[in-house]
Amino acid sequence: MLMDTIRKYRDKSRYDLSCSETIIYAANEEYSLGLNDAAMKAMAPFSAGMYVESVCGAMAASLGVLGVLFTDNVAHQSEELEPLVVEFIDKFKNNLSSSMCADLKPLYRTEEEGCNAVIFAAGEVLQDIVDRELEKRKI
Repeated sequence: MLMDTIRKYRDKSRYDLSCSETIIYAANEEYSLGLNDAAMKAMAPFSAGMYVESVCGAMAASLGVLGVLFTDNVAHQSEELEPLVVEFIDKFKNNLSSSMCADLKPLYRTEEEGCNAVIFAAGEVLQDIVDRELEKRKI
């Protein structure tokens, strides 16, 4: 399960990953995305809301995972991608009240746990969507 893998990568005694890195590392492992180190590093700049407390890095990385899994060639040729992205953003914002790091940090970040609450919330929404969509493909 994605959430178990996210929890593994949040173990600060073994890993030192940001919000966006945690999501992409966990999804790469859980869903066998086949991303190489360079592709994984592409998520690093989304850490801490792109370092300016803008869009949440966990959300940005989650959208990246949806892109890897559900893009057919390019975005405008991928009919199912847009509704999945919109669904993710809607659920994320409904659960946490915002998609902006500046709004989320005061509500959910602690010195001890960092942004675990936000990362776990993003992971749960991502897991629900991905697992549902992958199950549909099996039918």
